[in-house]
Amino acid sequence: MKRQVSYQWRLREVMAVHGMFSATDLAGPLTERGITLSSVQVWRLVTQNPERLSLPVLAALCDILDCSPSDLIATRAENAAPRRTATGETGTPAAQIAPIRPKRARIRPEQ
Repeated sequence: MKRQVSYQWRLREVMAVHGMFSATDLAGPLTERGITLSSVQVWRLVTQNPERLSLPVLAALCDILDCSPSDLIATRAENAAPRRTATGETGTPAAQIAPIRPKRARIRPEQ
């Protein structure tokens, strides 16, 4: 059975607990820790779910906010429901159906 894994990026919530309500509040402390990100990159980090995140950035965020990675990333794994397929005994199997083939056109000269 397949498992479906998802995550929730909780940086904004953890920032609010520490009194940081703007992405610009995070830019200075990141720079102090040697992480140079543009203002747009910091804004995306705060407002969107990151697809990729470097470990130095994650470590700096944990140091700034005095938290662990599990506080920033909430994970969830569930069993994926199996895909349902339509089956029935009344229909003819696909192997018995002749393939449809085009007929060659015959062009007759005008008489």
